[in-house]
Amino acid sequence: MMSEIIFSIENSDEGGFVAKALGFPIFTEGETFQELKENIVDAVKCHFEPKELPHIVRLHTVKDEVMAI
Repeated sequence: MMSEIIFSIENSDEGGFVAKALGFPIFTEGETFQELKENIVDAVKCHFEPKELPHIVRLHTVKDEVMAI
């Protein structure tokens, strides 16, 4: 049984957010951050058997900013 799974969260080019699990083929998206979190829970539950579910889902938010000089 795994204790933790980490998702990398980024802003989507089309608006909203996208999430990718590190080390697992789990991807999801949401228009709002709350919707994204709900979709992550659903995606994790679909990927793992109930006995294999991680105890913790960690969200790592990546914000890419561009600055003109």
